[in-house]
Order: sequence, then C-alpha cells, then structure tokens
Amino acid sequence: MAVPAGVRERVAAVHGGAELPQLLRLYDGWAARYEQDVAALEYRAPRLAAASLASAFPAPPAEARVLDVACGTGLVARELHRHGFRRLHGVDGSAGMLERARGTGLYRELRPCVLGREPLPAPAGHYDAVTVVGALGEGQVPSTALPELLRVTRPGGFLCLTTRSNPSNLRYRAELEAALGWLEQEGDWQRVLAQEVERWEKATSAEESTQGTGYIPGVVYIYQKCPVTPPGEG
Repeated sequence: MAVPAGVRERVAAVHGGAELPQLLRLYDGWAARYEQDVAALEYRAPRLAAASLASAFPAPPAEARVLDVACGTGLVARELHRHGFRRLHGVDGSAGMLERARGTGLYRELRPCVLGREPLPAPAGHYDAVTVVGALGEGQVPSTALPELLRVTRPGGFLCLTTRSNPSNLRYRAELEAALGWLEQEGDWQRVLAQEVERWEKATSAEESTQGTGYIPGVVYIYQKCPVTPPGEG
C-alpha cells in the first residue's frame, strides 16, 4: 500500500534542510500525527533498537538508567519498557514532542535539549545506556555530537544508535561511520553490534526505494564505552 500523500509531505518537510527554528516548529506541528504517520511507514527502528539494547545487557535492566535522546513522542520508551527498562529519562528539542512523551507516563524525567547545539543536561558518566533512534541523519543530529553521548555514559555502559541507508542519507552515514570508527580507534568505545536491516521503513519516493522494494534500509549500532569492566568485577 502506498504511503499517503500527507505523510510523504510531512516527512519531506522535516528532512528538507530547514533551519533549526523552523525545523523545531515542524516537529511541534507534527507531534499530534507523528505516531499515526510512522505506523503508516511501518517504521521499525524503535522496536529493533530496544531489542538490540536489551540483548546487550548481561543482567535484567530494570535498574539501568537510560537516556533517550531525541525521544520524540516516546516510541522508544514504550519498546524499552516492554524489555524491562524502567528508569527512563528523555530529551528532545521539540516542545510538542516532549508534551506527547510526557503523556506516556514512562519517563521519570523529560527535558528540552537540541543535541549538537547544546550539551546534554546530565553529568559525566550518569547513564547506563544512551539511545539515539531516528535522529542521526542528514540535517538532524550531526555526527560531531557522538563525544557528548559518550560523556554522559558510564564506563562499561552502552550506546544504541540508528541511521538510515537510503540514497539521500548515504553521505551522512559515511560521515557517521567515520566518526564511529575514529572513536573506536581512540579506545573510547568498542562495537558490540551493527545490524543491517533491509526493510527499515517504507520509502516516501521511488528514488529512495531499495531495488524497487518500496522500502529503505537502515542500521542499528550498539557500542560499549571503555574501559569495559570484566564480568564479576565492579
């Protein structure tokens, strides 16, 4: 089934290179329809990311403190909650999205923050895990923000990141991969998982579709911050 025209238009608007104030207004205006629209796109990233993060934890995650960056309406929080995560904090640059996220009742704390323009509102090493699902892309969170994600993650903690692999995001993905690799080479973290997913979400144009499938691909990364504590220690 084709993606409705209204959904295509709203997706195109937020990926159209708008300046930050306009981009935040677009997200504010999209908040009420966002979950309906991503359902029409068959958007799988929140479910895939939460499952990947849960599998990385060696013990039940109920007490793990998790920061959901660019949390939107709380789709990732819902999936994390299904996997047993309970200590969830969220940040987002859109007041409209934060209002929707607050309505889920799943977050212990929600605060405004535009990652890449300002530091995260947390001290160093504060979180057991940090997620950025759906916001690492062209015209959104820059790859230069990765060290700030690392800063707020405790040593041995996990970072769960996603990006798309559609044609219009390939330049960004290459920059992201370079930044991920450099931080690993520097000994800041180690890769645990890189899961390529062919049917990430429905394509909004024929040009973005992978081999005529009608879908675009994406990837889930899990990294662990160094130094990693051996099992049985710490």
